[in-house]
Amino acid sequence: MSAHAARREPGHVLFTDPPYDLPWQITVPTCGLETVGYVRIAVITESYEPTVNGVTGSVRHLLPELAALGHDVVVLAPGRGPTVSAGFPVVRLPALSAPAVYRSVPIGLPMTRRIEAVLREFEPDVVHLAAPTVLGAAGAVAARRIGVPAVAVFQTDLAGFARHYGLGWTGPAVWAWLRHVHTLADRTLVPSPATRAMLRARGFGRLAMWPRGVDLDQFPPSRRDEGLRRALGAPDRVLVGYVGRVAAEKRIDLLPSVAALPGVRLVVVGTGPAHPWLRRRTPSAAHLGWRDGTALGTAVSSLDVLVAPGADETFCQSVQEALAAGVPVVAAAAGGPLDLVRHGHNGLLVTPGSARQLALAVGELTRRRELRRTLASRARPSVADRSWRTVTLMLLDHLADAAGLPARLPADRARELAA
Repeated sequence: MSAHAARREPGHVLFTDPPYDLPWQITVPTCGLETVGYVRIAVITESYEPTVNGVTGSVRHLLPELAALGHDVVVLAPGRGPTVSAGFPVVRLPALSAPAVYRSVPIGLPMTRRIEAVLREFEPDVVHLAAPTVLGAAGAVAARRIGVPAVAVFQTDLAGFARHYGLGWTGPAVWAWLRHVHTLADRTLVPSPATRAMLRARGFGRLAMWPRGVDLDQFPPSRRDEGLRRALGAPDRVLVGYVGRVAAEKRIDLLPSVAALPGVRLVVVGTGPAHPWLRRRTPSAAHLGWRDGTALGTAVSSLDVLVAPGADETFCQSVQEALAAGVPVVAAAAGGPLDLVRHGHNGLLVTPGSARQLALAVGELTRRRELRRTLASRARPSVADRSWRTVTLMLLDHLADAAGLPARLPADRARELAA
């Protein structure tokens, strides 16, 4: 048994401490969020609709907020797709299909001159680089050529993903390239203290905090559907969900240990290249497939517990959405979840990569209904200050500051976010 677990009675484990010391968590400002002055923003994103992933999701939520606040935006995105989003033009750039398991993800070609031409025509105050890698790198160069500041967002641990597909040997080159790309930007925004520490250790500079938002209206506890719950096996079984891409880098190989627990029904919401493998290994699980909008909100709100076993998440949006829905979370104590899950308060943190620890924690919440209810009652309040409006206003502070426009947050708060 872990040194951080205390035995209550045979077969029962109470997690009294996280697996190791945690970094401090982000405090989101809740006052003084007036609208910053008019800003013209060029968003260059490494991924966008119709591709579904965290990068796309962040941009898709930001655009309506920027429109509502009266700012002007142009989006540059790879591959085919919508040419208008939230009323803003989307310039589609040539792309190639990603190799292997990511064939559905277009990789934008680094057409620096084309990007430069779009920027010169639009005349932005600032360039927002969403997870810059290839297209974003060209965007950073183009921004420098025309003398416009650029703010980059670090959102994807590409080296971690490569490791899960037998390409760990590419790690040093991947990190060297990403460090070079982010050096081209005036600052890099990171979603969590853990990610900031990781980048600092790898030589990244000019780092500042910027968390992700959550749609509190899409994920309310009131969307809990008792009919769906009965169809999935409740109340006889505790519904433990996994929500997200079903792929190796998400450590779905740990989920069979959860599915095998007595009194548990594993519920998988999502699809991906490892889905056939997971179906074979979890024959008793309910596989709901890909869901979005209200259907996704209903599925998440109807769970009893969410598990997030991945250890390479820079943020992990599914954790934040579950907490908004009033669902306690069992997550790997690594990366983004460290900022969202307060051990013993709104969920439990377990040793990354340990199927046994994951199963023990889920088993504890399965057996102890009152503990589960207590954690659930604290879940939504823990993310209630992270609406997309609040997070968009925080982003505008960074963009306005980089562009030399008046800042809105007090100087001491701005220094705290950049510390």
